[in-house]
Amino acid sequence: MKRCPTCQRTYPDASLNFCLEDGTPLISDAAAVDPNATVRIPTPRDTGDPPPTEIYRQPAPVLNQVPEMMPPPRQWAPAAVPPKKKSNAVWWVLGGVAVVGIIGIGLIVMLLAIAATVADSNDNSNTVTNSNVSTREVNRNDNRSGSNSNTNTGSPAAFTDDFSEPTWGSGSSQFGDIWYADDEYHMRSREKTYLVMYAPNNDYNTENATVRVTVRSVDGSASVSGYGLVIHGEKQKGNQLEDYGLLIYTGDEAQYEIIMHKNGNQSTLVPWTKSSILRGGTSPNQLEARISGAEISFYINGQYVNRITDTQNFRRGVVGFYTSETTEVAFDDLEIKR
Repeated sequence: MKRCPTCQRTYPDASLNFCLEDGTPLISDAAAVDPNATVRIPTPRDTGDPPPTEIYRQPAPVLNQVPEMMPPPRQWAPAAVPPKKKSNAVWWVLGGVAVVGIIGIGLIVMLLAIAATVADSNDNSNTVTNSNVSTREVNRNDNRSGSNSNTNTGSPAAFTDDFSEPTWGSGSSQFGDIWYADDEYHMRSREKTYLVMYAPNNDYNTENATVRVTVRSVDGSASVSGYGLVIHGEKQKGNQLEDYGLLIYTGDEAQYEIIMHKNGNQSTLVPWTKSSILRGGTSPNQLEARISGAEISFYINGQYVNRITDTQNFRRGVVGFYTSETTEVAFDDLEIKR
């Protein structure tokens, strides 16, 4: 039996160590009784209803934890309303008109520059329609050249071009291909088309000059409509060609022809004429024109073949080259002496 020395409650449970009422440590009543000790009779307890049984609960331990931090509530404030400004619509309109005007001027300048470039390009690529004799029909012509002056004043007394430097025009178009290879100037036209190429500047002027060039068929095939040397070449309004040409056909029964271009048309001055002077296959042929005033004499491989008179006054033009169909031809060793 155990007893609380404070409230005198007794507990039969020997396992209890503290008073359930006030938590005072219990003492055992089994201690020896002193017979001489004064016995204090306690005040009688209230024998009414006993107090309810209470269960001792230990306080919950305090954990050393940081509570989860909640984000602070988002603050709200009305958006600031900017002060009303005076209308600048008129200035915006005027500014927009000025910008559009500047852009328009820029576009006009750009279009003019493009037009000039296109005009330059057109100077380098022209098409004419033509019907050739001896059933050698040709339909179109592509021409590229630099600007030519109206006189040979200032042109060198002697001028040569071995085509080791790319000074003439080159490239591909719907009319054919022109390129440099092996120090030669190569040309190949499209089928049923002829191609004329003028020299790049007035150093190649042919007025009162002797002009020679060597030309060959690269694979030995013969161009149906011929290939050869052009003199007095110049473009007129509408990029129409003006020139005279000595053309050769190096197939079976080799022949030569003398032609003229004017107002976009090709006409025959001397029809196809057989000549044993011409070399066939891949052998080169030297074509020559000797010009004195209006008189033009033509030579092949150093031998005279024919002459014409410049009735059209084409003398201000430059040298050029001609090819037709799909035969690849190569020009070399151009000489101009005045």
